[in-house]
Amino acid sequence: MLNEFKAFIAKGNVVDLAVGIIIGAAFTAIVNSLVADLINPIIGLITGGIDFSNLFIDLSGTNPASLKAAKDAGAPVFAYGSFITAVINFLIIAWVVFLLVKAVNKLKDAASRKEAIEAAAAAPAGPTEIEVLLEIRDALKK
Repeated sequence: MLNEFKAFIAKGNVVDLAVGIIIGAAFTAIVNSLVADLINPIIGLITGGIDFSNLFIDLSGTNPASLKAAKDAGAPVFAYGSFITAVINFLIIAWVVFLLVKAVNKLKDAASRKEAIEAAAAAPAGPTEIEVLLEIRDALKK
């Protein structure tokens, strides 16, 4: 059973998956910082500093001053602003990831095109049409 486990772990798919998860976790920190530290302040500037995260409907009738005060008091609230903020953040993060993947794919395509050109240049060129016709002519003369 231990040998089977070793064989399972040694498979490329498992190792690739582990590396992907680790890189994904590190990449998440970068994307979250990009959104929180660079993009959200610009959006806040454009929207006049509207903070959706503090929008809520008090279901208890106590009229707390803020969402934090309502949650601290244990009052039931319908925190629709937090949901709006989460949706906006998701769309921003999805857009940033899309742009990053698009850029990486563009770089990959450029690299593969360069490799294809180098491979084509390194490959021996076949005979030209005229060379083939001359060989046929010479073969027919014999």
